[in-house]
Amino acid sequence: MNGESHERRDERIQELWRNLDTRNEGQLDLLALKKGLRKIDHPLKNADALLNDVLRAVDTSGDGRIQYNEFRVFVEHAERELWQLFESIDRDHSGALDKAELRAAFSRAGLTISNAKLDQFFDEVDVNHDGQISFEEWRNFLLFLPASAPTLGSLISYYSATANVNQEGDVHINDTLQGFEILIPLGYFIAGGLAGMISRTATAPLDRLKVYLIAQTNPKQAAVEAAKKGAPLEVVKNFARPLVDACKDLWRAGGMRSLFAGNGLNVVKVMPESAIKFGAYEAAKKMFAELEGSDPKHLYPTSQFLAGGIGGAVAQCVVYPLDTLKFRMQCETVEGGLHGNALIAQTARKMWKQGGLRPYYRGLGMGLAGMFPYSAIDLFIFENCKHFVLARKAKRNRCHEEDVDMSNLLTGVIGATSGAISATAVYPINLLRTRLQAQGTVLHPPTYKGIVDVTIRTIQREGTKGLFKGVTPNLLKVAPAVSISYIVYENSKQLMGLR
Repeated sequence: MNGESHERRDERIQELWRNLDTRNEGQLDLLALKKGLRKIDHPLKNADALLNDVLRAVDTSGDGRIQYNEFRVFVEHAERELWQLFESIDRDHSGALDKAELRAAFSRAGLTISNAKLDQFFDEVDVNHDGQISFEEWRNFLLFLPASAPTLGSLISYYSATANVNQEGDVHINDTLQGFEILIPLGYFIAGGLAGMISRTATAPLDRLKVYLIAQTNPKQAAVEAAKKGAPLEVVKNFARPLVDACKDLWRAGGMRSLFAGNGLNVVKVMPESAIKFGAYEAAKKMFAELEGSDPKHLYPTSQFLAGGIGGAVAQCVVYPLDTLKFRMQCETVEGGLHGNALIAQTARKMWKQGGLRPYYRGLGMGLAGMFPYSAIDLFIFENCKHFVLARKAKRNRCHEEDVDMSNLLTGVIGATSGAISATAVYPINLLRTRLQAQGTVLHPPTYKGIVDVTIRTIQREGTKGLFKGVTPNLLKVAPAVSISYIVYENSKQLMGLR
């Protein structure tokens, strides 16, 4: 093979055996094999699962150890198979492979591989970085490919499983990029935090309007009477009147400053909330992928749903006190009253005097009950719609999904849709939770004994439609907020090299 003499091949195999047999015992068990591979810095050095496959393939006697004769037979057979695969790819018979030949071979085999993954594989195998893969480089990298007859499919699966593990068995690309191990999870948090900060600031007046309407407990009698009389035009007219009246009240309470009351807290709150939500979501996806033995991008729908819920629940628990402080501060913003930091400090002191930390966590159970389905539905719809669009584009362009770019406009439309559906589905839960948090304030004087009490009193006084009070500005807020959030998040991930 490749002009190598029998004597030279024998010497090379013996030299490889001596390097692997670091304890000079004349045989290799799993630990000895792993230690030897680590010595020669082979890609399999940390891939425990694949090492078990290799051990079973080489150990023809079945005693759990590899003897030299077994090793020699395995190496000679593997090299013959690898040479045949190498020759089938080397169409110009130059004795070396370039990227174009590899890409064409994958295409002929009916396999789609992204340009990024092909580049990573090529750079890993091309040890001397001369832009070509010699048979020696090919053989040394793929010698322990655990398959009796190597194919391009098994080759890329092997590379994906071995080139991306570190000493703890965690994923990484290669030794030259180990510094990115810290930046990869940090990048998700930065992208999520930036997305939340920009989107919430842009929609702060609508959030303020929503909270104001939720705090109001008196049903508009004109709208009720119009509905009883069967006058649809009057119903619509009176339906819009609370929004107009609320805007006037908020403006009288402090002009533009009143419309952005609580936005500072919102930004402080949403930075860790969004970062933890997205970061925990990505971590949960990887966790479920390990349990399923699949790629995080191809999880079962149930796992993807749970991953989204976990992300939202973790974030909610961490930032809930800031959430409560924000709602109560907004409900204490009135004409002629305190504003800004002075109002925040006064509200915080009042809450502490009422019972220490306990008032800060009022309605937490209701908050989690709403946040879990909201985040799960939101991210589930977004990810699946995104995957559907990318798959269609990839099929149309005859390329891999990872090589398809999705426009910001389309990302925004998908994000708005997922956010609007999930927000509407859980709105009654969030309304009741907000009233628990805002109870006893200037704009919402009633106090409640708990979840059951606030639910019964809301329905008794305002009917079931009271559970959706403020849903209009909420939908107007959620659509652009989620759209901006996902656009910033996806572009931030792309800038930091995250997928």
